[in-house]
Amino acid sequence: KLLADVGLIGLPNAGKSTLISRISAARPKVAPYPFTTLTPRLGVVKLPDYSSFVVADIPGLIAGAHQGAGLGDRFLRHIERTRLLLHLVDVSAMGGEPVAEFQTVNRELALFNPELAEKPQLVVAAKLDALQQRKLDSLIEFCAGQGLPLLAISAHSGAGLQALLQKVAQMLKAIPR
Repeated sequence: KLLADVGLIGLPNAGKSTLISRISAARPKVAPYPFTTLTPRLGVVKLPDYSSFVVADIPGLIAGAHQGAGLGDRFLRHIERTRLLLHLVDVSAMGGEPVAEFQTVNRELALFNPELAEKPQLVVAAKLDALQQRKLDSLIEFCAGQGLPLLAISAHSGAGLQALLQKVAQMLKAIPR
């Protein structure tokens, strides 16, 4: 039943497709408009120690997705088939309020299936290359208060990607198959 080890989740345009294209050989469509990803895309991430894991780029989730809004609940079931969630949150000047966006996606997960809200998550502050510091600071403060691990990256420039892959590998070792 396992689709992938890691599921990339977040609102549309959070940077999920750009990330999977940078860390694997997957070549999804990347464009500056919502719902570019229409179907889940898989990519294999190969690490320097010759281990690997599979990542699924899940189409963007919006408020009401559990009831069919946006691309709807067709893709929420794919998230059930992952061991770890990388929750990408846009901290650029173009993005919305990161904490509210994080909560929107998690609320949709819980409304679809309460067990999804309990899955291990790594919060990824994305788009550091266009960072708005206030947004990153609010997300850091929120995650610290919730006890959520957080890493900041720029898939565009490559900043933070190696640390992200190391953290994902570490977390996957601790999660049973």
